[in-house]
Amino acid sequence: MPEMTILGWFHTIFGVLALLTAFYTLRHYKVISMQHLPGKLYVYITIFVAGSSLAIYNQGGFGVAHWLGVLTLVAVFGGIIMEKFTLFGGFSKYFQALGYTSTLLFHMIPAITDFLRRLPLGDPFVDSFEDPLIFKFHLAFLVVYLIGIVLQIRWLKAQPTA
Repeated sequence: MPEMTILGWFHTIFGVLALLTAFYTLRHYKVISMQHLPGKLYVYITIFVAGSSLAIYNQGGFGVAHWLGVLTLVAVFGGIIMEKFTLFGGFSKYFQALGYTSTLLFHMIPAITDFLRRLPLGDPFVDSFEDPLIFKFHLAFLVVYLIGIVLQIRWLKAQPTA
C-alpha cells in the first residue's frame, strides 16, 4: 500500500469529519439539509473531500474511487439544486434526500476499502480489492443505505407541507 501524502491525510481527516457530521445530522434531523448548520457543514466538507479525491493518484490512475468522487459531486450538487430551487415542487425534498444520502454511501465505499487495505499496519485485513470481506462491507452499506432512504422518504411524507 502506498504511503499517505499530505493531501491524503487531509482527505482522510476531512472524510471522517464528513461521516461524523452526516451521522449526527441524520440522527438529529432525519435528513441532511443546508437549513441546519450540521447539514451545511456536511455538504461543504463533502465537496472538499470529493474534490480532493480527484487529485489522489496512488493506485495508478483514474479508478473507481475517482468515479465515486465524481458521483459524489453530482449527487451533492443535485441535492443543493433540489433544496434551493425545488425544481420538482413537492417531490424535490425526496430528490434532495436521495442526493445527499447517496453521498454518504459514496463516502463509505472507499473509506472502508482503504481502511481494510491499510490497517492494522503491517498486516492489513485484506490485500486486494477483490477480497470477499470488502464486497461484504459494500453490500452491507448498500443495504443500510436503501433502508435509510426508505425511512427518510417515510419521514418526509409524514411531515406537514409548508
